[in-house]
Amino acid sequence: MNLREIVKYDPETGCFSWLISGKGIRQGYPCGAITTQGYHRIKIQQREYLAHRLAWFFMTGSWPDGEIDHINMDKADNRWINLRDATTKQNQYNRTAPSNNTSGFKGVTWNKKCKKWQSSIGYEGRYVYLGLFDCPAAAHFAYVIGADKHHGMFARSS
Repeated sequence: MNLREIVKYDPETGCFSWLISGKGIRQGYPCGAITTQGYHRIKIQQREYLAHRLAWFFMTGSWPDGEIDHINMDKADNRWINLRDATTKQNQYNRTAPSNNTSGFKGVTWNKKCKKWQSSIGYEGRYVYLGLFDCPAAAHFAYVIGADKHHGMFARSS
């Protein structure tokens, strides 16, 4: 049996449901569970699939080469309009500010030596310096411009 005979994907809702009944599954019922990392995982014939990769397969007919990015950052939202093909770098651009961020703004840190807010952005494996500013909001504005320039459609400013 192939995957399309076992599960059904609804691209508008991002939900998968069983097309068959068997041990522990019932036809018409939702498939899978949410992992501790927040991804939807489905086990089919002793093999585990991440639902976003399975959705990509169902919609394109091929497995993704790289990563699949959730545009809205909700790892369990597997609606087709929320998924896009991405490299590892592109997928990392679409991240929120780290939890240890003290400025309140992504891409902004306090420069102790200069006593100013510094803006920088990661791009192609290095940090690009964007300038020093009197307030964190101005530094963040520089980050937003830099993210748009360097990260394009994968830019996330918060």
